Amino acid sequence: MRKIYIIFLCLISSLGLFGQENNLPQYLNYMGDSPFIITPAYAGIGSGLRVRVNGMSQWLGVKNAPETASVSIENRIGDRFGTGLVVFNDKNGNTSQQGVKLTFASHLTLSRFNDSFFSFGLTYSYNMFKIDTGKFSSPDSSVSDNRNINSSNFDVSFLYRFNHFGTSLNISNLLNKDKNRYLNGEPLVSRRYSSFSYYIFNKFSADYELEPSIFIEHFEADKRSRTDLNIKLRKKTSNGYIWAGLSYNFLNDQFFTPNSIAPIVGVKRGDLYLSYGFGINTNKIQAFNVGSHMITIGFDFVRSASAARCTQKYYIFQ
Repeated sequence: MRKIYIIFLCLISSLGLFGQENNLPQYLNYMGDSPFIITPAYAGIGSGLRVRVNGMSQWLGVKNAPETASVSIENRIGDRFGTGLVVFNDKNGNTSQQGVKLTFASHLTLSRFNDSFFSFGLTYSYNMFKIDTGKFSSPDSSVSDNRNINSSNFDVSFLYRFNHFGTSLNISNLLNKDKNRYLNGEPLVSRRYSSFSYYIFNKFSADYELEPSIFIEHFEADKRSRTDLNIKLRKKTSNGYIWAGLSYNFLNDQFFTPNSIAPIVGVKRGDLYLSYGFGINTNKIQAFNVGSHMITIGFDFVRSASAARCTQKYYIFQ
């Protein structure tokens, strides 16, 4: 029994350490009108200070399933710069991680004639990973101590906008892990590449916006990759807007087999923003759980418009 426990603990530790990448779950975040979470280079674009409080629960119906809570704040500095802050807490069974991300973004106007802009973002992240071994039972008291690993890393992001089109490339965890601290054979590379592209159609009506988008995510170490195809429709109201959308998620080696389908709705009324999304699992491998849901509460504090075109928005919903 003791050998089985030790093997189990080693497996849990190995999986937990591999999971301590400085990444927030991206699932549905971009659908919640939180582009800064997906593309840090977006910090500072818009009319003021934006705050988003996000809660996500995965694998509903499963005990000790993953749960993530985060708070993001982003704001413009001067006319051409922006800063952002993300604080998060992620729990998964007996493992947990807390962290903070600090971003600085710079924005340039490439062409005033056709509204062409380029943005660059640099992010520093600090992550505290913990395995709570206190709930394990073992005759060996030496394994009852908690395991903690703290780490730092950097992300870079690039954003290009042309009229109502936008595309971004994000590279997370640029630095490899310290090989002297990871001796169990886990990959030292934790880089993640992601791309998010969208186009906003608003010529068909003054009160509506239609936004199709695509999100692609790839992990360098084990070649995991996935794609989300999304569609969102916004309707303008007297003091804000309401919207509804749908996200189709699949693994890139299983294009015709959806991993999940997620409807999501939201409303912005004055400075207050609310949205809710529910991911319905369609993959038989994940039939053990009901799905995932995400709730976002936001506050937008309007400031005077920027004098630089590269930090202004040009569609009706701010």
